[in-house]
Amino acid sequence: MNPTPQSSRRQFLKSSLGTAGAVFSGMQIVRAETLGNASKAAANSRIGMGFIGMGLISDGHVRSFPGMKNVQPIAVCDVKAGQLQKAVGVLKEKGFNDILATARFEELLARTDIDAVCVTTPDHWHAAIALAAMKAGKDVYVEKPMTLTIEEGKALVAAEKKYGRILQVGSQQRSSIHFRIAANLVRNGMIGEIKEVYCQLGQFPQPPEKEVLIPVPEGFDYDRWLGPTPFFEHSENRVKGNYGGGWRCYWEYGSRKFGDWGAHHFDIVQWALDRDTTGPVEFIPKGHAGAEHHHYRYADGITVWRDKKPDNGHMIRFIGTKGEVLVSRGKIETSPAELVRHKFGPNDIQVYESMDHRVNFIDSIGTRKPTICPASVGHRSGTICQLSGIAQRLGRSLKWDPKAEQITGDAEAAAMQDRPRRKGYELPA
Repeated sequence: MNPTPQSSRRQFLKSSLGTAGAVFSGMQIVRAETLGNASKAAANSRIGMGFIGMGLISDGHVRSFPGMKNVQPIAVCDVKAGQLQKAVGVLKEKGFNDILATARFEELLARTDIDAVCVTTPDHWHAAIALAAMKAGKDVYVEKPMTLTIEEGKALVAAEKKYGRILQVGSQQRSSIHFRIAANLVRNGMIGEIKEVYCQLGQFPQPPEKEVLIPVPEGFDYDRWLGPTPFFEHSENRVKGNYGGGWRCYWEYGSRKFGDWGAHHFDIVQWALDRDTTGPVEFIPKGHAGAEHHHYRYADGITVWRDKKPDNGHMIRFIGTKGEVLVSRGKIETSPAELVRHKFGPNDIQVYESMDHRVNFIDSIGTRKPTICPASVGHRSGTICQLSGIAQRLGRSLKWDPKAEQITGDAEAAAMQDRPRRKGYELPA
């Protein structure tokens, strides 16, 4: 059998550039200056990239990925015309002029010159787009949490394996030196046996009891934005991209603070405790049986608390029998204080080292080795966020079997491992 054009080019890139992935077939090799950046690699050695969802978080990606020598931006996609135009403008400022702009991610995925996509939509669209992209032969960078539901997470883990794709979940704290040091200290038993972990998530406001309904603005495909979620009349707050609220406040589109900061901090807890292939066994929401704080427990008794004080000025506080590790973005402290300067040797446990989350993704496209946060890891961390949300919404504790990946003894809660999808927005088969 003759190889397909795309597979032929993929082999060319793997053999000619160690850190490049497949781009597209049939294109002539042209000077980098012609495509807008003299510091770029030759056209056929670049990774063609598409960006789906051009809201707040996408700005960093659309500025950073195209700045890499072996990345060529090809297309941007959003259902809001204004956000689409803004993204095109950013790329033009960087010297990229012939960018496809579309409201249909399917059009972007059909392009054979696109090898990888960056998915930064609201959470409820992550699974369908990432799955469709992998099915189309694209590698995927998808923002955290990787999916909206537990069953979606299982589907992406299966798709990553089935289609042989590279996937990176945007849990970028794993590529931070401070969180890496924290994980290494905990993994090596430097603070003894871990008993408790405090994670600071903060609070979101509740959605308005009565939404102020307004007409859908021109240039906004609102039905498409809602996608698989239930239909609600349009309001500005419901669709607003806002790190302090907006769509993040609604259970329909995310898991509130669990899916926001929990997806970061619970992920680090999993990493530091070496639990990336498993998870907790019990989830207890605030208020249940007098609980002052939401918390969850692992089978060995380690308890992780949400917003429990004192946090001693840090996002995550690991409490062990011989000391503590306290870590946040940009800083780390330990008790005893000298632990933070500990030098690990070749016989010590050392976690996966990534110095830059986006670069790690691009490098993995070339090497075909897993990223620091592949689908299996993103799924397990996301599951904790989703189970925490289910417990909070039901107001009772949940038992979880991390091996079977199933809620036990509670049929109503188990049914919430997935959510109904509107007709026409089913997950790709």
